[in-house]
Amino acid sequence: MLDRQMTPDTAAPMTFPSLNRAYNTVFRPGELTIGLVIPLDAHHGSPVPDMTRHVERVRMADELGFAALWLRDVPLNVPSFGDAGQIFDPFVYLGLLSGVTNDIALGVASIILPLRHPAHVAKAAASADQLSGGRLLLGVASGDRPEEYPALGMSFPDRGARFRESLDYIRAMAAEYPSYTGDHGTLNGSIDMLPKPTSGRVPILITGGSQQNPDWVATHGDGWMTYPRDIASQAQVVKDYRSRGANAGADTKPVMQSLYVDLVAEVDAEPTPIHLGFRSGVAFLKTYLWSLRDHGINHVALNLRFNHADIEETMKCLADEVLPEFPTEKSMR
Repeated sequence: MLDRQMTPDTAAPMTFPSLNRAYNTVFRPGELTIGLVIPLDAHHGSPVPDMTRHVERVRMADELGFAALWLRDVPLNVPSFGDAGQIFDPFVYLGLLSGVTNDIALGVASIILPLRHPAHVAKAAASADQLSGGRLLLGVASGDRPEEYPALGMSFPDRGARFRESLDYIRAMAAEYPSYTGDHGTLNGSIDMLPKPTSGRVPILITGGSQQNPDWVATHGDGWMTYPRDIASQAQVVKDYRSRGANAGADTKPVMQSLYVDLVAEVDAEPTPIHLGFRSGVAFLKTYLWSLRDHGINHVALNLRFNHADIEETMKCLADEVLPEFPTEKSMR
């Protein structure tokens, strides 16, 4: 059974930078918020989800008080990978989501930087941030599907170097009439990108290692996305990430993780493993999330792909039973 004891690392006071509306609400020191991964659909063995009620479920997630929605960048369906994401292009989809929701943060987990020109990413991200009123959280990654790279005329082995330069380019584009030179092009100070992000900077969260060394990851993003682990291992990973940032003089930054769940009707059902998560009753889920919070995780993005119960009923159950334990502001205004 998991306990809720505070560790010295999480008990120490900390502050996060103040960035945009989404970042400031989803990530709060010593607290944990709950989001959902799109598609809000259980499609089990099929890589392709049923998106027929995607707008209704997105609105429901907003109204129920979930902190964030997370979509992914899957340019091509790779059958061996078995996951087509939400099908729609993430930036096109963000435009729709910004218009049909009011308060919920809109996150991307994650844009594959080596497969896109950073000028397009910077402009699309700033546009989504403006259209949503500062509700964008931009996750970035180096990519893990080798089949996509030759299709786009890109090399897979050197994606780490292109990832680093893309991130620098995107940061530069936020300035007025920027100057920057790199392999992706030259900004000579005579042209500008419009629009700018709502707060002058889109929050960028680095996913996993992204082909970089851990010190670079700890100092170059506005936060970190990682994967599920057992509680003891996750606690150590979070502590290491924050220690590396502190040693480099960087701000303390939030950490979030994904989690696949299959929520069963029996409240006290014990957990059994599923891919990157577990099947359980709501009691164990709450206990697990309490422990993640107490060990430094600030946000968990729940993925319902393998859920066997009705998705909308599960969303309501989570809102009734889990969200009150991890409160978030209804409005991020």
